Amino acid sequence: MQIKPSCLLASLLLSGAATAAELPAPFAAQLAANYPAVESLYQQLHRNPELGFAEHKTAANLAKLAKSLGYEVTTGVGGTGVVAILRNGPGPTVMLRTEMDALPLLEKTGLEFASKVTTKTGAGETVSVAHACGHDLHMSAWYGTAKLMADNRKAWSGTLMLVGQPSEETVSGAAAMLKDGLFTRFPKPDYALSMHDDASGASGVIMYHAGAFRASSDVVNITVYGQGGHGAVPQETRDPIVMASRIVLALQTLVSRENNPLDPAVITVGSIHGGTVANIIPDQVTLQLSVRTFKPEVRQRILASIAREAKGEAMAAGAPKEPLVEVKPGTDSVYNDPALMARMVTTLQGAVGPDFVKEMPSKMTSEDFSQFGLQPGVKAILLHVGAVDAARLDASRKAGQPLPGTHSPQWAPDFKPTVTNTIKAETAILLDLMPPKG
Repeated sequence: MQIKPSCLLASLLLSGAATAAELPAPFAAQLAANYPAVESLYQQLHRNPELGFAEHKTAANLAKLAKSLGYEVTTGVGGTGVVAILRNGPGPTVMLRTEMDALPLLEKTGLEFASKVTTKTGAGETVSVAHACGHDLHMSAWYGTAKLMADNRKAWSGTLMLVGQPSEETVSGAAAMLKDGLFTRFPKPDYALSMHDDASGASGVIMYHAGAFRASSDVVNITVYGQGGHGAVPQETRDPIVMASRIVLALQTLVSRENNPLDPAVITVGSIHGGTVANIIPDQVTLQLSVRTFKPEVRQRILASIAREAKGEAMAAGAPKEPLVEVKPGTDSVYNDPALMARMVTTLQGAVGPDFVKEMPSKMTSEDFSQFGLQPGVKAILLHVGAVDAARLDASRKAGQPLPGTHSPQWAPDFKPTVTNTIKAETAILLDLMPPKG
């Protein structure tokens, strides 16, 4: 019989419920003293966002801060990645990752330190840039935790590995760092940890989920070929717009009629491009799809079925040639080790209080932190932290009016309580995993 991660987690939590311990007393005072520097860093990062693989100033900033704390720092890993190592005697190696990139989006928060940055993409398009996903908060917490660990070396033993990862938003930065030798040029971690802010939870609430947590992500581009002509004589054409429309509808049945409803899957057609004016039938149309799944076998079957449906609709319409279906693999599903998660839940309850530690459902959004946990011998957990004022969140739920979330132009996390508990959570986990040698 296979034991579900949720059942295993509940069992492990019950067996370890009495071991929760608070952070050592000096840490709270140090965190309070460090807070102004953490907040200043946050505002600086927020004002100066950079897109994936272009985080040059951001990476230099994090590298400089880590060096000032005594870490051995290497830059340019996987493009713009930062690796900071603090060796502190025998013990396990633990990795704490933060993302560094921002989004191509115009900020509309109204904050005094709102981003006004614009940049050119690789395609030459000018876009606004903003930290609308909270990576600036993550980096600020990363620094706050790095300082607490550096200033309290007697409280732990082992090797702390801080990673500033590029281009999480394109789910390609983790793979780039691994390809560049992240776990061969540097100590391979026994454990890997990351945190992410979340609009579904109250500020400072640490949220966890054991097992499959964040979905895999793939992009599928479909080019449908037809025979163009005058809009007044459609019988002389093979209309690719109609074919594309039928493909969009057919794809929905892959989830509703071919997939087990207990195995989540999402197919979103996010873009359709074809034609120029009303009275011309074009000769081709392109579709761009986002595909999300948890299980590898579901992922493989869904991708194959997309190609089947596209080709079948084109054949039924008498297309001159079959569609071109291009799959651009994204990232794998994030899997949180259940045993490690159970241990860390108890640790978190001691660090921030039981009322600030809550289980959450899995999400169909993706995170390339998954790549680190797929490496042999690495146990990984990704936690979320609520970032919305509790009263605002409660009022929005009662009114049935959702608040702006991550990836929204209005996203602005409730910073102080969120970053404070994030630092507490990260520090508590690191101290648990790297206790001092007797």
